[in-house]
Amino acid sequence: MKKILLSPLFLLFLTNLYAQSNSKDFLDLQADLYMNNQTLADLDESEYIQAKKSAGLAVLYSLLVPGMGELYAGDYSLGKYLTITEGVLWGTFAGFTIYGNQQATNYKSFAESYGSVNLDGKDDQFFATIGLYQNIEDYNNEKLLNREFDLVLNPETHYWKWQSQDQRKEYRNTWSDSEAAFDKIQFVVGAMILNRVVSAINAVRLVSAYNKNLENEQLSWSLSVGMKKYHITLPTSLTLNFRSAF
Repeated sequence: MKKILLSPLFLLFLTNLYAQSNSKDFLDLQADLYMNNQTLADLDESEYIQAKKSAGLAVLYSLLVPGMGELYAGDYSLGKYLTITEGVLWGTFAGFTIYGNQQATNYKSFAESYGSVNLDGKDDQFFATIGLYQNIEDYNNEKLLNREFDLVLNPETHYWKWQSQDQRKEYRNTWSDSEAAFDKIQFVVGAMILNRVVSAINAVRLVSAYNKNLENEQLSWSLSVGMKKYHITLPTSLTLNFRSAF
């Protein structure tokens, strides 16, 4: 009779032991999944940070070569035209520089050959002056008449004399062409600066839009694990809840 009574008690003990064992396993599983969930979340955030683009770097690229900031930002639709414009401007810069230097060489050679000019030690102001006066005597007489004594030139070092008015005018035209070319270079440089400013502003705008879109598209998710007993007569169940949002 005692053996019969002990058997149900023994079964009850085994059942409780099994339930406690399962409960411990569930708790361990829940803890492991929570840690994995945190690790995955950290990885997702790290990938997001790495995918973001720097506005400062975009500006630097645009200042170096207009359009490169837009290319870095991932939208080269407008940037390609800025890059093309930069190439055209550099070509124009080179063209005006070469032409201006050639004309400068030409008018100096012309002055030496037809105006008896000694080129050594002469500045830009001197080459501008000799195109306005037929010879140094006419120039000095005008300065003396106007009492501008400090502007009088030494005939021994700054002598010139054109053989005709046509020669002086031809020299003046060549000098004017050279100066006009160099003046245009200044406008080209200004256009280059403006092109870089436009590219930098556009690149910052595109990087901002890219990062904002990346943030909106980042996957937001969570995973929760738990145990639930749906009915007193049913065993404890494992529950998994996964939530995602875009």
